[in-house]
This record gives sequence, structure tokens and C-alpha cells, in this order.
Amino acid sequence: MVEKEIVIDLANYQKGLTVSDYKKIGAKYAIVKATEDTNYINEQANLLINHSAAGGVKGFAFYHFGRFHNDAKAISEAKYFISGTKKIVNLQKGALMILDAEISNMPTSSVIAFLKEIRKAGYKAGFYTYKYLLPNFNLKKIKPYMDFFWLAAYPLGNGVKADKNPNFNYFPSADYVDLWQYTDNLLGYEVDGSISVTDNAIKLFNPEKVSKQDAPAPHKASATWKKKSGVFVLGQNLKLHKNPHIDSPAIAMLKKGSEVKFDATLQGPLRLWLRQPRSGGSYGYIVAKDKYGKLLGKFK
Repeated sequence: MVEKEIVIDLANYQKGLTVSDYKKIGAKYAIVKATEDTNYINEQANLLINHSAAGGVKGFAFYHFGRFHNDAKAISEAKYFISGTKKIVNLQKGALMILDAEISNMPTSSVIAFLKEIRKAGYKAGFYTYKYLLPNFNLKKIKPYMDFFWLAAYPLGNGVKADKNPNFNYFPSADYVDLWQYTDNLLGYEVDGSISVTDNAIKLFNPEKVSKQDAPAPHKASATWKKKSGVFVLGQNLKLHKNPHIDSPAIAMLKKGSEVKFDATLQGPLRLWLRQPRSGGSYGYIVAKDKYGKLLGKFK
């Protein structure tokens, strides 16, 4: 018997969800948007992963929103998906990487070219689309190149609040489906909700349930703080944040030339955070290197 699990998918639209929200949602698996086309990387990915992991999510996959209409562009987008995801998370071989195909005039041959590139790089290849778009694709031709098929069909309509028990009388009639996305408003949190319909769906999220040969290593989503004291002199006006993520509210706006005493550092793929001890045992956080790795001041 297939053990059905709820899976949520997360993009920067969900950056406002708190750890408490994720605990109330109660999902154990999530698919995070990493890239789009060849010009977008989701800088909120680590925030989404860290908050959802703290709220109970234990397995992750990643998706790319495709914008290609030919094989050459499909291959370049697949390469961008891989390199872009590596910039924001510790991407392990064998991880599940999914193509989100929901634009018109996307050829089947180009979908296959994308999936082949993902597999060639050592990852599991997934394919996602909407039921109404299925006539645009030759699913039988795609099947040998995908490890996972994720299909969207909303029986209640867009934006309608749904619980974690979808009505399977409305299950989309299509072959090979592993994961059914049945709502875009799970429990009223405006997050897409899916349910697994095969064992394969969840096996690919959880390395403990696949062979050692095929298993992705455990996901390491978050960097760790390192104890390090010093003084950072601002090279420009910068916000002192309440939390170590770029959209966190500001405690203060510090002027160029201000000196910030810090007691710990957090190094992401490129961005570097410094932690400033404050009165009452609280902390402020400031960016020393931006998302491109550019130093925004100097260490004294």
C-alpha cells in the first residue's frame, strides 16, 4: 500500500511563512524553486529551506521554471539550473531536480534534452506540468528520461482553501503520475499542496529509502555560525537587520564609516553575515559581502 504524504512547493512568494506556519502545515517534504530561464536564481531558497526544516520538513527537491522553445536553449537552462542551485544550496549528487513546464509551445524534444542534461550531471530528473497542458507533450516519449512525474490539477479551482485530504474522485487521468498537485492554497496558507500517489514519489526525497548507489547525501541546507570577533567598517550605508536574511526588518540604518563589532560570522554561498551582540542578550545582523560576494566595507 502506498503511504501518501503531503508535499509543499516553495518559491519566494512563501518567504513570509514562519517556522510556526510550517509546523501547522505539517508537511515533511518540500520542492523549492531554484532558478528560472537563464537569468534568475532564487535568493530566498536558503530562508525557505531553513524555516521549513525547522518547521518539520525533512526532505527537499528543487525545480526550475522553464522558458525554452528549442533543444539548445533547453540544455543551457538545464546547465543554469544545476549551477544556480549549487550557488544557493549544498546540492548533492542524486538529488531530485524537476523541470516546471507550463509555458506554451515547449517541444517534447526540448523537454527530453533538458531531462537528459540533468541525468548526465548525476541527478534524478523530474517533470512537472498542468493537466490541461498534457496534450502539448508526448508523455510516452518523455517517460524514459524522467524519474518522477508531478502533475497539477485543481478540483476546487485556484485560490480555494483545501485540506490535506484531496477528493480522489477528481484525480487527473494520466499515466505515470507520482505526485498530484491538487491545490494552490493548502490550509489557507497560499502554498501549493501535493499528495504522493506512488512509493517512488517519496523515495526520491528520502535517501534512507533508496539504495546507497542511488541515494543523494543528506541535504545540508544551512550554513553554520562560526565564533569570530572583530570590527567591520562600513563602506556604504547598510541596514542592521533583526535576523540574518536580507528581507528581515531593520533595527537601524548605519551610515558609511560606522564600525560594527561582531562576535560571529555566517558564510553563505557568496553572502557573508556578521553578528553584533546587543543589550539584553539580543543580536543585530549586517551583510559584509553581498549576494555577488562583493565586500561592502573593510575589516579593521
